[in-house]
Amino acid sequence: MISEQLQIVLVQPDIIWQDSAQNRMKYNQLLNRVNVQPDLVILPEMFITGFCTEPAAMAESMNGETAAWMKKTAKSLHSAVAGSLIIREQDQYFNRLIFIDDQGKTEWYDKRHLFRMAGEEIAFTPGTKSLVVPIGEWRISFQICYDLRFPVWSRNRQNYDFLVYVSNWPASRSNVWNTLLRARAIENQCYVAGVNRVGTDGNGINYVGESVVIDPKGNIMASLTDSAEGIIQTSISLHDLNIFRARFPVWKDWDDFLIT
Repeated sequence: MISEQLQIVLVQPDIIWQDSAQNRMKYNQLLNRVNVQPDLVILPEMFITGFCTEPAAMAESMNGETAAWMKKTAKSLHSAVAGSLIIREQDQYFNRLIFIDDQGKTEWYDKRHLFRMAGEEIAFTPGTKSLVVPIGEWRISFQICYDLRFPVWSRNRQNYDFLVYVSNWPASRSNVWNTLLRARAIENQCYVAGVNRVGTDGNGINYVGESVVIDPKGNIMASLTDSAEGIIQTSISLHDLNIFRARFPVWKDWDDFLIT
């Protein structure tokens, strides 16, 4: 049973461009560094290919090799595993975050806000539904990269405790990354994790990582800032979160609205 402490592992890789098999091997090596019992392992956006907007050659199915690898990894670690990859269904492509627990239960979220500056909205179909997954008493919301810029979509309606962004966020906009992650934590009174990559992709875009875990007051709890591959292992406390929300109940004054 998951305790009030949620043990999380964030994986920050240098993704090998469009080489799924080699990337799966890389993640096996990185996860060998884990020396705690995690409840949730979080991988970046398009963690198996790098961020690409020509999906036909790299798309997989929900029964493909990477989903099978995630299921095997979750079982071996006795932990849930989450990350996004390119999924094809019929004639449509999705930037899909897949969540798989150690019993093989699978849920997913299709990226709603597609990054038009790279043509993602041309090649992919946007999602229409948010995803909140329970792990024990925790409620975890998952979003993908460009979603971070849209606070209405990520607004906490008292339905989650931990907000996760999986990303391929370029170094040139790292100040935006760090600013918005802290803002999402503060305004939603929740923990936030941002999981990013390092290295240079096949389009020549550079990434510096800066994967991070932030508390509900906007304080950095753990981070990777040296532009190198690595993992973050840390825990977050539901007890501490609930005390903060009770003592400083900003949530009681949140505006109500409907997303259409």
